[in-house]
Amino acid sequence: MNETSPFKGKTGIKRIFNATQYSIDGFTAAFKNEAAFRQIVLINIILIPVSVSLDVSRAEHAVMIAVCLFALIVELFNSAIEAVVDRVSLDRHPLSKNAKDMGSAAQFVALAIIFLTWLIILWP
Repeated sequence: MNETSPFKGKTGIKRIFNATQYSIDGFTAAFKNEAAFRQIVLINIILIPVSVSLDVSRAEHAVMIAVCLFALIVELFNSAIEAVVDRVSLDRHPLSKNAKDMGSAAQFVALAIIFLTWLIILWP
């Protein structure tokens, strides 16, 4: 038996348009509701233009930009985890704390990757 979600069902180009709108909605919700997401966006607004202005190889530019965008992706996942945990229950629970702390730890690692990548590329 192949049961699918009642929320599925769009195919082809309609699915692509819907998915694009869901993504825009996700960016909007994250930007409006998550201070950490806005901070990562600000980091990207600063670091990406700086990376383009540096005298490094194209591959190094690409890596510097990719790690900045990676931190944005991790923050979106972290915010999603927090939203789901809060949706399930606002009660304090060790598993809820673990989920939120692990999301935060993932973001910490992503920011460390930015720092270390830029340090390695720019260190004389």
